[in-house]
This record gives sequence, structure tokens and C-alpha cells, in this order.
Amino acid sequence: MHQVTDEEREQQDLRLKDNMSKIKYKIIVMSGKGGVGKTTVAVNLAYALSNTKANVGIIDTDIHGPNIAKMLGVEQESLSGSLDGIEPVVVRPNLKAVSMAFTGTDPDRPIIWRGPLKAGVIKQFLSDVNWGELDYLVIDSPPGTGDEPLSVCQFIGDIDGSIIVTTPQDVAILDSRKAVLFSQELGIPVIGIVENMSGFICPHCNKKVNIFKKDGGMKAAQQLKVPFLGKIPLDIDLVESGDNGTPFIAFGNQSITAQAFNKIVKNIEEFIKRPKYRDWSK
Repeated sequence: MHQVTDEEREQQDLRLKDNMSKIKYKIIVMSGKGGVGKTTVAVNLAYALSNTKANVGIIDTDIHGPNIAKMLGVEQESLSGSLDGIEPVVVRPNLKAVSMAFTGTDPDRPIIWRGPLKAGVIKQFLSDVNWGELDYLVIDSPPGTGDEPLSVCQFIGDIDGSIIVTTPQDVAILDSRKAVLFSQELGIPVIGIVENMSGFICPHCNKKVNIFKKDGGMKAAQQLKVPFLGKIPLDIDLVESGDNGTPFIAFGNQSITAQAFNKIVKNIEEFIKRPKYRDWSK
């Protein structure tokens, strides 16, 4: 294995700094625990932002379970090289993506790596990928507050905000608090909490059933004094769109779920474009 020299490390740090300087807003999407739909939120957020004609990149830092390639319908694509570095996969003209899923590894074979190897790949995604001029870089982080989100935050240094995804149930809310405190301890503004799987509307009788309880994400936001971005209901179309490789937001329908996503995106845009000094307690 090639041993990285101090000079090579210094050159990579310079490339990383130069790359990140070309990106206006860097947003990390987090969750305190798995299974809350964080990647679904990240993918639809990136796609919705690209609908506004913004230039958007999305980076999948979940080394062990990379899913954005499938959800964006580009799982057969691969990263390529050029004189400018690693070329990301182009999802649409103004949306680029990078993931371990694009590296040609067997999708069925587990990646058994310790923290330093994972950090090295994440740093390469940030420093050596030719992101170009972007309005937004959406970072899909694996659950928890461990190696991957910490590496991203330390490498970038000036992340504009974090989005915490939770479900209404008590266990998820308990873990989402940790993600909020993680952001605050690192000096990252908390853009807000998204409550996913917030009720199911029966397609036959239109009755709403709160399968995972009710309003937990909203209550957590109030208690922690961070913004509440909105609720996304359980929706079979949202599930199927992810499996089929077309982001739900791409259909442009006027369903309750689509309206919820659009409201959340609007709230994020309003927050992120405020002056750099932000007080998340207000």
C-alpha cells in the first residue's frame, strides 16, 4: 500500500480547500439512528434544489451502505478520471453525484474498513473530485455521530448547516437530540429537524393513522430551540420512487407528500441564504 507523504497530504489539503471554495453552500444531512429515511430526504432535497436551476452536488459518505446511486437511478454508472481529477456521475445537467457505489465494487460484498480508511476515501471525494462551481453540496451522512460525519465536518471546516432527520417515535427523537448537539458542539448551524414517516393516510378511507406516534420531531425542535422544517408522511409512492430510481420530487405532483417536501426545501433555502451569522436559538 502506498504510504502518503507529508508533501502529498499537503497538496491534497490545498486541492480540498480550492474545491470547497467553489461551492456556495455545504449542507450535511444527518440522523441519530438508522432507518428514518435520511437518504430519501437527502436525495429528494438535492433533486429539488436542482429544480431551481441551481448547480447541485450530492456526496454519499455512507461507505458501508451507499444508496443514493440506486435512488437516483444511476447505479450502473462509474466514476471516471480526467486531467481535472475524478469526474462525478452526472445525474442531470445541473446535478452531480459521488458514491462508493460508483467505484466498481461488488454491491453484495461488505466493505470491512476501519475509520482511517473511510476518512481517506471521504477526503478524496471532497478534494479530488472535479465538483466545479456549485451552488449546493448536499452531504448524505450515515447514521450516528461517528467517523464519517466527524470527518466531513473537520475536512470541510465551514459547513453552512445540518439537517436532522427523525421519525416521531421516542427512540428516534432521543437519537436526533445527539445529532443536534453534535452539530452545535462543532459550531455547525442546525438548519432544522425534519419529521419523516409522520402519519399514514389510508388510500381507501383517507383516514390518517399515526403509526410512529405524532409530533415528536416538532416537540424535539421546540425543546432544543432549533427550527422545525416540516413533516413528511408515510407514502407508498415515495417508497416506490426510491426503489425505481426516480426521486419522488421529480414527478412534480401536488400530493400532500410533494407539498411537504417543497415546503421543507423552501424553509432550507430561506435559512441557508441568511447572513453567515445565525443564532439557531431563535
